[in-house]
Amino acid sequence: MASAPELADFLSSVEKRAFKQAIYAVRDEDAALDIVQDAMIKLAEKYGDKPSAELPLLFTRILQNRIHDWFRRQKVRNAWVTLFSNMGKKSDESDDYDPLEQLQAADDSQIHQDGAQKLEQSQLLRSLEAEIAKLPARQREAFLMRYWDELSIAETAQIMGCSEGSVKTHCSRATQTLASALKIKGISL
Repeated sequence: MASAPELADFLSSVEKRAFKQAIYAVRDEDAALDIVQDAMIKLAEKYGDKPSAELPLLFTRILQNRIHDWFRRQKVRNAWVTLFSNMGKKSDESDDYDPLEQLQAADDSQIHQDGAQKLEQSQLLRSLEAEIAKLPARQREAFLMRYWDELSIAETAQIMGCSEGSVKTHCSRATQTLASALKIKGISL
């Protein structure tokens, strides 16, 4: 088992390398710092009692998982941004419409929108909330924890008192149901 000084020495020896690895992956200094800090905390909390020889591999795996989690959260956030940006699509546009071309910088958010855009977004949000409310309780619970509260699958499973596979199934069914319901209403992602 690694002692507290051995763990502290290990963490101080890998912090710069871990930060470089994270910054190269995510290209955001603040996010990289958060990722490294989360990985170090998880190693200390969950695996601090492991032998010193196992710490490098464990830490590398935790760091990689944290980086992957960051990309997953970005993907979910971008899906919602794409959904909202797609509202401006005109029906006479060709099929090769790319919603990514319509994305605007974060500082151009609702401040510069006209009343019609704000109305469309609020109507879309109400439609989405209404469809989420129609989901079965377990699907709604899993969906909201995973995609709105950004909890991991393991955290969601622990809170819901079920297996990780059940969480994945509930989330998958919820997203399929929501996509179908929104498609019927003429809203596509």
